[in-house]
Amino acid sequence: MTDLAVLYEHPLWFAPLFAALEKRGIDVAKCSPDGDWNPADLTPPARVVFNRIAMSSFLRSDEHPIFHAMAMLDHWRRAGAHVINGADVLAIDASKARQLSLIASLGLAVPDTRVVHRAADVVEAARTLPFPLVVKANIGGSGAGIVKFDSLDALRAAVADGGLPTSVDGVLLVQDYVPARDGIITRIETLDRRLLYAIEVAGGGAFDLCPADACVVPGSGIGMTAVDPATELSVAAERIADAIDLDVGGVEVMIDDRDGVARFYDINALSNFVARPLDVLGWDPHDRLVDYLVEQIGKAR
Repeated sequence: MTDLAVLYEHPLWFAPLFAALEKRGIDVAKCSPDGDWNPADLTPPARVVFNRIAMSSFLRSDEHPIFHAMAMLDHWRRAGAHVINGADVLAIDASKARQLSLIASLGLAVPDTRVVHRAADVVEAARTLPFPLVVKANIGGSGAGIVKFDSLDALRAAVADGGLPTSVDGVLLVQDYVPARDGIITRIETLDRRLLYAIEVAGGGAFDLCPADACVVPGSGIGMTAVDPATELSVAAERIADAIDLDVGGVEVMIDDRDGVARFYDINALSNFVARPLDVLGWDPHDRLVDYLVEQIGKAR
């Protein structure tokens, strides 16, 4: 049986991962979520399956694989594969509402939020929050599905005109707009539930930042700097990763400029890592990721 399978749909994002695996001589099966699978066939594609399905996949195809992949990953787990960032993690990744609930349950601060499943409920939910506020799709990607509103009248008009964002699961978040101090958010990447690295990301607004290679384009105005996060932030990120069994992924936090409170707002299980890692970090996190994958393969044999 093959040692490692990687499940992914983006054609370019994982070239650095595959190059790092090839450099180490690791045989890998490249798996697409397309096609079909048999629920009665208990033969997984490999001993270890690495899930790399992106929430932003719905932006690339209306027939996105998010929910299909959840079922398939769960099936492969039942068939005996060790699944990295498995179905339960993907389910958390696919729900900002569940993410915020989990983070808040750990005693960590989040943006004040109301969750609805009907556009008709958005205005009443907004009455309990200050303006400006944002309306978010529960499943987003690369800042997609987020609209800022400065007044209740503007929000009413958007509801009436069909101008709200939409989420592929029909769930919306009505959320306090948090002014990030100095326009900076911190993304803390974890591997095996422990700090891997952290970067500060500045520019592009407080809700459409993306440090991945595919999201950074010339003239985007997005800047990234490697940082040693405050201990309380890295410990909090590790607690979040522990709570959801996140094998590899990022946690995003910003300092609320109004009161200095660190507010955690996003968990991202698709870590295709920072653009230009040697320039930003001075080292390539793919090397440590491959070390981790080799370790998991050894345990699965």
